[in-house]
Amino acid sequence: MELKKNPKADIDKKSTLFLNIGLVVSISLVFFAFEYKFYDDGPAMDLGSVTDDMEEIMEIPPTEQPPPPPPKIKLPEIIEIPDEEEIEEEIELDLDMDMTEDDAIEDMVFEEEAEEEVDKVFQIVEQQAEPSGGIQAFYDYVANQLSDKYPRQAQRMGIEGVVYVQFVIEKDGSLTDVTAVKGIGGGCDEVAVEVVKNSPKWTPGRQRGRAVRSQRVIPIRFVLN
Repeated sequence: MELKKNPKADIDKKSTLFLNIGLVVSISLVFFAFEYKFYDDGPAMDLGSVTDDMEEIMEIPPTEQPPPPPPKIKLPEIIEIPDEEEIEEEIELDLDMDMTEDDAIEDMVFEEEAEEEVDKVFQIVEQQAEPSGGIQAFYDYVANQLSDKYPRQAQRMGIEGVVYVQFVIEKDGSLTDVTAVKGIGGGCDEVAVEVVKNSPKWTPGRQRGRAVRSQRVIPIRFVLN
């Protein structure tokens, strides 16, 4: 014969509920133990009877300092100098010099011509130097020369432009120091210098009525047909 338990007497049936209740109770006790505050019993301190021993701080207005006195000006000492002794010196003047009127005039003439340099090159003169036959005749000469001497290298590369040639017109009208100050390359610079060197003589520039050396810069244009 098997023994059967009464379902009402089974304690394992509500074990989970009892476990949860126990956990809640234990956690509450621990929380209460940490959060509970204890106060010491003692006489209360009367803060109203505390005397204030601090002195009242008074605001002191700023005082204006008077400016410093100006420095004393030291007057210069006046030193008396004894009268200088008069120095007597005999100066002999030779008034028997022979001077003619022409000598006096020559001394007063300023030799401006001697001050000017003989080889000075003028940038600007009173009367500019010009080519023989006029500037148009000079450019006609340059055009005829360039039609036969246009550089082949410049033609192949299609080089066109303006070459600026600088030169000096001497007193006799000849051209010297011919250089290309700004070129375009391709052989055009050398041709322009050669054409100017072989050009006819110019009429020299004049300064104060005298022929002088002067400097000019002319443009020579290279154009492909």
